[in-house]
Order: sequence, then C-alpha cells, then structure tokens
Amino acid sequence: MARERGRKKRRVCSFCVDKIETVDYKEVGRLRKFITERGKILPRRISGNCAHHQRQLTVAIKRARQLAMLPYSSD
Repeated sequence: MARERGRKKRRVCSFCVDKIETVDYKEVGRLRKFITERGKILPRRISGNCAHHQRQLTVAIKRARQLAMLPYSSD
C-alpha cells in the first residue's frame, strides 16, 4: 500500500501542466472552473494550484469581476 488509508492523491496545478506562464483575466472559461456556484474563489488546497498560479488566479478573477465578465455572487 503506497498511500495511507484516507489520504487522497495530491492534485496537480492545471496551469503548470498546460505550461501557462501567466493567468489571463480574459480567459473566462478557465477562470470559471475555480469559482464555486456561490461565486467564491476556490482555495488552493481544493483547486490544487501552486502558490504562484493561485495568486495570479485570484487577481485575474477580481479583474474579470470588475469588468463584469464574472459575477461577484450568485443570483
């Protein structure tokens, strides 16, 4: 048994896998994956992003919200 009981496999940063240097606020489809249905940004431990890309992701989501590309909250 390589993994202990109850431990899940560590998720890999999707931006590192796709070799994306910077997270762009204009890629709304990609950003929507990291927002809950209530409109909250998913934390790093759930999304599996590295710290570098998680910081870029939060800034990109906030910029897209200001430009009305993404909602602040659900209806």
